[in-house]
Amino acid sequence: RGSRAAQLGKGKWGSRSGAGPGAPGTRRFPRVRMLLLFLLAVALPRVAGGGISCYDDAGQPVDWFLAYKLPRPRHGRPAEGMRYMYQDARSGGWVPGRALMNSTQSAVGRTLLQLYQGAKRRAEDMAYVLYNDQPPKNGTTSSSTRGHTKGVVLLDTAQGFWLLHSTPHYPPPAAKTYAWPHSGLHNGQSFLCVTFPYAQFKEIGTQLRFTDPEVFDARVQGPFAQDLPDLRRASEMQHVRAPPWNRSVALTSLGGRRFLSLGKFRLFHDDLYSGWLAQALSSDLYVQFWPNSRGVLPSNCSGPYRVYNVEELGFPAPGPAFSATIDHSKWCVSTESTPGWACVGDMNRNQEEEQRGGGTLCQQDPAVWKSYYALVQSYTKC
Repeated sequence: RGSRAAQLGKGKWGSRSGAGPGAPGTRRFPRVRMLLLFLLAVALPRVAGGGISCYDDAGQPVDWFLAYKLPRPRHGRPAEGMRYMYQDARSGGWVPGRALMNSTQSAVGRTLLQLYQGAKRRAEDMAYVLYNDQPPKNGTTSSSTRGHTKGVVLLDTAQGFWLLHSTPHYPPPAAKTYAWPHSGLHNGQSFLCVTFPYAQFKEIGTQLRFTDPEVFDARVQGPFAQDLPDLRRASEMQHVRAPPWNRSVALTSLGGRRFLSLGKFRLFHDDLYSGWLAQALSSDLYVQFWPNSRGVLPSNCSGPYRVYNVEELGFPAPGPAFSATIDHSKWCVSTESTPGWACVGDMNRNQEEEQRGGGTLCQQDPAVWKSYYALVQSYTKC
């Protein structure tokens, strides 16, 4: 076992704010003022709003958010198994969620409510893909050969979101209503939601063909099928059929944030983290995953970059702190502030998942890196 002292790096990126149109004389010319406001709105980088997007706890559209569903205390009430921590660009790190995971007032609940409220919208107006290697118990059976991957894609003809998560039997199909599975009370779970412009779903569709998800509900029809052929193929569980068996691609959110998506097909035949991700990011990694499965891979120091399995985690005071054995989340973080990567995704480190598809979505942000790095209390040395 190893423990690490705090070595939190300072952020290297500043924030910027835009000034409103304050040209002299605009009070005397209201039409001119309105025109200036319109032109300013068009010229500024777009942020989520007006279309399908991720939502925060307050019901406001956001470019991205992270949520960490906390493990239920051993003798805790059921409600204590639905608490979560939340983070977005404005939160300044982890803050307690304002609601519970089973509530449509939570960030995840508000975001997915767009699916259930819009399920009757015309196929020309909305598309969605729901996938889970452990789908909801609605008669759908899971496959041990398809990707070990969970998520939701929902979009209209302008924009949409990609929600990556680690929760089995979740969420309900579009024809149902929002709910949290009883099986999801006990363990920790991870969530990353990003709002993307329409064009980025071409790349997201291609990534899904590599990760090969078990799709349990989907509708990609009309203009979506024409514009986003790989998303349609992924919704029909048509995986890639020729090498290369892994693919990385840069994605840009609606608000201009850059992410790196990495996905592998089962014929890649290697661990996502030690076999590819650490080298791709040029970084040693702490990896949090579900360690209770068979054939868990040990920490790996055989390559140019080291991969360490996380053992114990803890949020800043007042906590909580908990063991990886009750945390089903899947994420990793650079061991140093440079390069300072943080990734949230799908995969465990075990022998079976070397032979399955899956992936992760990474970002370089000092605040996000710091928030995940601080969670690691101990790890397994090589």
